[in-house]
Amino acid sequence: MKIERISLPNGDDITLTAYMLDSSDEMPNMKLRPGVLVLPGGGYYGCSDREAEPIAMAFLAEGYNAFVLRYSVGKGKAAFPRPLEDAEAALDLIRSRAEEWSLQKDKIAAIGFSAGGHLAAALATMGRVRPNAVILGYPCILESIGKILAEPVPGVDEYVDAKTPPAFIFSSSEDSAVPIENSLVFASALNKAGVPFEMHIFEKGYHGFSLANRVVCSTKETREYNRFTRPWFSMCAAWLDKLFWGED
Repeated sequence: MKIERISLPNGDDITLTAYMLDSSDEMPNMKLRPGVLVLPGGGYYGCSDREAEPIAMAFLAEGYNAFVLRYSVGKGKAAFPRPLEDAEAALDLIRSRAEEWSLQKDKIAAIGFSAGGHLAAALATMGRVRPNAVILGYPCILESIGKILAEPVPGVDEYVDAKTPPAFIFSSSEDSAVPIENSLVFASALNKAGVPFEMHIFEKGYHGFSLANRVVCSTKETREYNRFTRPWFSMCAAWLDKLFWGED
């Protein structure tokens, strides 16, 4: 595996870390791989480590090359559209280096969590360039959710159109930080625009459950409570495989 970290135009602290699997003649169908751009959450105050490299590693295990974006965060820096500009620059870079990185540039998904979910949804609906699929974990969607974030945000449900890529959405119905109304409104907008999507709302699970395993959960109690949300990843991987590879 090769790892490369690149600074993006908005500052040295805005970085894209690329994780690229090696090719092998024993796996000829993996000469060119699809990719996943990971956008961690953190309320636009920071980028959560729990939703960064662990997510990249999970997708690597499924045969995807993965990219983690540390985008503009904090008061002032996170003012929209600066984070969106970071995501657009990351996607531009990934596609421009597709041959070098053994990527299928028309099979790049973006996955975001919480505020990173807002950014992923913005990239998919408002972006100058857009991913080929978008995955949203307990996403911030509505303009009103901006009151708990570092800076006000646009309601990205208002920008869903026919060019929005297929979406996979997951969240918890008891999420007290980002109510599931955010996910439901976005799903409704996708439905009205005729955009394919799959959505899973789990009954239990704290906000920010990520992979809900011992890697990301700091206590046994948290891990046990969040365990019901763990299936999201296998369901998401199956959905993405079907979309990008045509596999059931």
